[in-house]
Amino acid sequence: MPDGGLLAVHAHPDDETLATGALLATWARAALPVTVVTCTRGERGEVIDTPAHPTGVAHLEGDGAALAAHREGELARALAALGVRDHVFLDAVALPGNDGAARPRYEDSGMAWVAPGVAGGVATEQLPPRAFVGVPLDEAAARLAAVVRERRPAVVATYEPGGGYGHPDHVRAHEVTVRALDQVAAAGEPVPDLWLSVAPESAVRAARRALAEDAQVAALLAADERLTLPDPDEDLPPFARADETLGTLRAVPVAPVLDAVLAAMRAHATQVQHATAAERGTAASLGWYALSNDVLAPLPSHEFYAPSGGALPGAPARPRPTR
Repeated sequence: MPDGGLLAVHAHPDDETLATGALLATWARAALPVTVVTCTRGERGEVIDTPAHPTGVAHLEGDGAALAAHREGELARALAALGVRDHVFLDAVALPGNDGAARPRYEDSGMAWVAPGVAGGVATEQLPPRAFVGVPLDEAAARLAAVVRERRPAVVATYEPGGGYGHPDHVRAHEVTVRALDQVAAAGEPVPDLWLSVAPESAVRAARRALAEDAQVAALLAADERLTLPDPDEDLPPFARADETLGTLRAVPVAPVLDAVLAAMRAHATQVQHATAAERGTAASLGWYALSNDVLAPLPSHEFYAPSGGALPGAPARPRPTR
């Protein structure tokens, strides 16, 4: 673990937990500074409300303002579970030199499931007026750069260029993060390391196979017929990369902070269901959860990060830190 603070950049409430929960909790338990920046409030998210996972708030789906307010509360509870005390919504950050200017709200751009575990964008005419994907890149990046300058983290973590699983807001969050660090570098200021959330393909497939072999999972599938298992052999989302294409990765063990990660997942009740620790974890998987697509996903034994982006094909090498 580098000596210094961590800043994680995420598109919506729940992403901080699903993509970087173990990293955040590990840093927080080490009493190091941790900041989470959330780019939108998840106004267009789907809401889980089923007999097996009753939340009683299905009516919030489609009501952007009400769902955003509810998800802000979920996010606050999740961050508390992870031990994170410093949170910023990106649109609440003043642009340098314009402290008194209006701060337009950045809204969830929406998405559609296009394959198991893979998302895509919606039609342009369906985007809200301030959809995050439509915000000028330099504007959003300038706000994030201001946070970097103020917090001076050692590491900034976000998605790989494909946004983890293809959501357009995730892709944009990656682009904003890269541009923000470019702006910091161009000003001759200290540049943090950039860690991109990835996973070796072999680890993802092994974790999926562990699900299929777990007796608890078999019982769950029998009890909730909506649920399905992911195919270990199908094409994987963008965060899963062929092992040979990945350089040296930072591996963060989940087991020491599993309680915190599960509590944070459960806090996001409108978005995450069946967050469970396996009675007998494996080297690949410690449990499972499902999103609104009702496909069980393994809770991996490790989170993996490609440092400085240079370990990923097509990702720019970051400027050398000058701390």
